[in-house]
Amino acid sequence: MFTGSMVAVATPMNNDGSIDYKSYQNLIEFHVENNTDAIVPVGTTGESATIDHNEHCEIVSFVVDKVAKRIPVIAGTGANSTSEAIALTKYAYEAGVDGCLSVTPYYNKPTQEGLYLHFKKIADSVPVPLIPYNVPGRTSCDMLPSTVKRFLEIENIVAVKEAIGELDRIKELVEICGDKINILSGDDFTAMEALLLGGKGVITVTGNIAPRYMHLMCEAAISGNRKLAEEYDQKIVGLHKDLFLESNPIPTKWALYKMGLIKKGIRLPLTVFSEEHHDKLLESMRLAEVWKCYVKKP
Repeated sequence: MFTGSMVAVATPMNNDGSIDYKSYQNLIEFHVENNTDAIVPVGTTGESATIDHNEHCEIVSFVVDKVAKRIPVIAGTGANSTSEAIALTKYAYEAGVDGCLSVTPYYNKPTQEGLYLHFKKIADSVPVPLIPYNVPGRTSCDMLPSTVKRFLEIENIVAVKEAIGELDRIKELVEICGDKINILSGDDFTAMEALLLGGKGVITVTGNIAPRYMHLMCEAAISGNRKLAEEYDQKIVGLHKDLFLESNPIPTKWALYKMGLIKKGIRLPLTVFSEEHHDKLLESMRLAEVWKCYVKKP
């Protein structure tokens, strides 16, 4: 159902931290024009942790309205409270999203049984295509393949985003899920190999900055064309690394600012990208040829 390059889109903000909806609309048009396969608002890269409930709902409705069914919208609706995750997922479903991305509960460290029951409860409560999201580096909670296997019996769990960054895990999940649940990479640096192993797409940070090459790399890798996939991935491999020189989305938002797409706004406790890293990220952006896609140069 969901394949290709799906951008974990940054949330544009004004310098006072309020949501900049004018820039957000420009970002949406940018992604549609540059062949992004789906847009994923209010996830990790969208600063969901510092966006309040009302803002979260406003952003989801805004993105659904402005995308206007041109590409799928997969809303981030995860929470460490099952009831809150259900409420966010229900709102997104009623707003008209095509799917929901739900991160494993963070901080409270549920057991594997707790993870299964959490996602089953969400799926049973809201008839929307659901994507559980595993990112233990942020949540201190690892959703194991044995738990993912139990999702095969839940009809509206259609994919799993796996961001552990280990190809053996991707291979195991692909073998377990077959064509019943799509395995999506959540790690840009290993995404190409994950897709060549049978993954169906990537929910990407790099796609914020180089959407066209990210789309082309995914298209080639999913079709099994390693040579072409490597050609495109080589252009953006620097971004895979340098967009994590500081905590995501700090470098991503700075890069978008340098490209003239958004303002500098970011919310504490995140801060503006450190000057010591500017030249390194700019060089990776140059190698990725991102200036060909934009009007403004640094």
